Amino acid sequence: MEFSELREAIEKVGLVDAHAHNIVALNSSFSFINAFTEATGAAALSFAPHSLSFKRNLREIAELYGCENSLKGVEEYRRSSGLEYSSLKCFEAARISAILIDDGLKLDEKLGIEWHKSLAPFVGRILRIETLAEEILDSEIPDGWTLDKFTEAFVRKLKSVADKIVGLKSIVAYRSGLEINTNVARKDAEKGLGEVLRDGNPTRIVNKSFIDYIFTLSLEVSLSFDLPMQIHTGFGDKDLDLRLSNPLHLRMLLEDERFSKCRVVLLHASYPFSREASYLASVYPQVYLDFGLAVPKLSVQGMISSVKELLELAPIKKVMFSTDGYAFPETYYLGAKKARECLFSVLRDAAIDGDLTLAEAIEAAKDIFALNAIKFYKINVDANAFSSKDTVSVNPVKIESRALENSSSLVRIMWVDTSGQHRCRAVPVKRFSDIVRKNGVGLTHASMGMSSAADSPADETGLTGVGEIRLIPDVTTRKKIPWMERQEMVLADMHLVPGEPWEYCPREALRRVLKVLKDEFDLLMDAGFENEFVLLKSVSCEGKEEWVPIDSSPYCSTASFDLVSPILDEIVGALHSLDITVEQLHAEAGKGQFELAMGHTTCPLSADNLIYTREVIRAIARKHGLLATFVPKLALDDIGSGSHVHISLLRNGENVFMASGGPSKHGISSIGEEFMAGVLHHLPSILAFTAPIPNSYDRIQPNTWSGAYQCWGKENREAPLRTACPPGIIDGLVSNFEIKSFDACANPYLGLAAIGAAGIDGLRKHLRLPEPVDKNPSLCANLPRLPQSLPESLEALKKDSVLEDLIGEKLLAAIKGVRKAEIDYYSQNKEAYKQLIHRY
Repeated sequence: MEFSELREAIEKVGLVDAHAHNIVALNSSFSFINAFTEATGAAALSFAPHSLSFKRNLREIAELYGCENSLKGVEEYRRSSGLEYSSLKCFEAARISAILIDDGLKLDEKLGIEWHKSLAPFVGRILRIETLAEEILDSEIPDGWTLDKFTEAFVRKLKSVADKIVGLKSIVAYRSGLEINTNVARKDAEKGLGEVLRDGNPTRIVNKSFIDYIFTLSLEVSLSFDLPMQIHTGFGDKDLDLRLSNPLHLRMLLEDERFSKCRVVLLHASYPFSREASYLASVYPQVYLDFGLAVPKLSVQGMISSVKELLELAPIKKVMFSTDGYAFPETYYLGAKKARECLFSVLRDAAIDGDLTLAEAIEAAKDIFALNAIKFYKINVDANAFSSKDTVSVNPVKIESRALENSSSLVRIMWVDTSGQHRCRAVPVKRFSDIVRKNGVGLTHASMGMSSAADSPADETGLTGVGEIRLIPDVTTRKKIPWMERQEMVLADMHLVPGEPWEYCPREALRRVLKVLKDEFDLLMDAGFENEFVLLKSVSCEGKEEWVPIDSSPYCSTASFDLVSPILDEIVGALHSLDITVEQLHAEAGKGQFELAMGHTTCPLSADNLIYTREVIRAIARKHGLLATFVPKLALDDIGSGSHVHISLLRNGENVFMASGGPSKHGISSIGEEFMAGVLHHLPSILAFTAPIPNSYDRIQPNTWSGAYQCWGKENREAPLRTACPPGIIDGLVSNFEIKSFDACANPYLGLAAIGAAGIDGLRKHLRLPEPVDKNPSLCANLPRLPQSLPESLEALKKDSVLEDLIGEKLLAAIKGVRKAEIDYYSQNKEAYKQLIHRY
């Protein structure tokens, strides 16, 4: 029997990784040796390297990277290449088309789910119920926690995220074992909660009665929303009592009629209890199987025998693949590679033995690797791509496909300077692949000292034409340019030498601030931008070209929208091709003015998306013979254009800016209030980042919805800080706050860095917000005006030591020098702002 067709089908199919975990940053304290073993401490360091799977997996990673076959050699390659490059290499080789991430595993320097979206076309979230319960109990509420208060908070939280996740996950096997009591008495649950609370924070729930109570609550919610429950079974690290992780202990749960329709997934092939798991899947309709972790952590024969045991009784339609990838992209690659090899061996033998025909074996491969999980988890991908006769892999790493490279001629390497201008250098795609991707291109120090008026370094920046840096492409941002055939673009970091960030790099400045926010408060900053711009057409006036607005229609005019619909359609399509979410578009109040609101995402990705969005809008407008400008105040007698930003805070993927688990005066959590209070306090100096040219202050005027006074309000569009409760949020709660004094002349990385630094100061000092302003601030006595000119905001910045400490003394000096040059030039050239349409 010829099996090349089976092998080809297995190699081509795009994998659906139904259970994995977050990747960590290179500076994580989580040791790389953990990629190859479940052992810890002395067992990992002394003996794990001598196991069969360790030797094999290390060798296969070294072969993938083309480096020395040693732990040290692989680690040196990872450090020199960078996480983005090694991740792309692993995922390109793995050909994973969808990832479901359990983000409840606590890992140092864990990257958020958004980060992983550059690695696969679909990334879904699995919510770990024990982590959620512990986070709730770690939060303080008046009069303390009772069982009823906890139950209400836990169930409310589960229901609030039910439509944003693909399933639930429990590690009850690690805490109290799989003999789950689904009928825990109330008094036992209350006693268990009491024991947990007495142990203090951070909470770790180990009381069996309380664990079982939480599990039962979760099943009730999963039943209501038809969400599956993943359950850790079988082996793991030494925290686990293996005797209690045999899935046969689940009999009480599986026999409970209330939960007979709750779909459960037994993870990790239940090894060494694979036969027991196979039996359960064969007799209980609600039981499904997943063989991640067993593959690739066992020997070759161990992997094959474990998967064969699963298929001894279990229906093929109930068996699913996962990598159980965690912390390191290499674990995803190994899980995918060994699973393909293992399943080929298992299905080939089944065909030889007569259990399956060759056609049935091919169908089984597609089911196990993709189709079963797509149906089971209701993943929004095209299943036909996996089930067609000619199996085609869904390209897992869109930004790094060979097909894209072969069809492209040039790659634009882009950066944004201190004055907020987009700039680029282009290289042939072959040179990019051979040299530039790893070594970058050269750029003068002077590039970060240029103002909007001159392409030379401003005085007082400390930057000159002496010295060179490297623009290092961030390959996770590499995109095919939608409006320019056969060209690509990629955003770049600034390094002194590859691997050593330059202290003037705006993207690195934002990362530094975000690292402090994460390290000190375990928070991520989430941002969503609005883009206001004016479309101009060229007219001839007395023999001279002038650019004038395309129309004079009013706010939200349907006629105005009709006029430019072909352009807007093309803009939205281009952004969609770049995986940038568009939430809303409309005609704005200014002449020829429009607004495009983007979806929110974590920083710095939100800033990356903003750069690409501006590029798209300008380029599509040029294609139609128009000029799109983001200048803050195009005409002094008309409405200005801003780049309002909405900010929220995330912890473990959940919005913690919004109040939950207790009363709140303003619908904001205490964390959210402190962060926002810091931003309000530092707003005068933040303006030097977010309103960076003199023309910016022509926009920030009373009665123009631009935020001219230092205050905040609830849904008050005249306040510079506005708390927002968008559709879908419970009435009275606030999901984010909007900063209106932000325009498109700002470098978004520097603007977000200043906002983040101010928020950190608020958190450190536990600042509180004053009372909100509920009317037009210009009618309020004693409200301070925000800076009315760039010199005023620059003076505020000079007095702000907090921003200097967090953003960096040298970078701040360059920013101040550029702002000083802007002030000097435009004060002497009053009409020069009109030429800014060609720069912004």
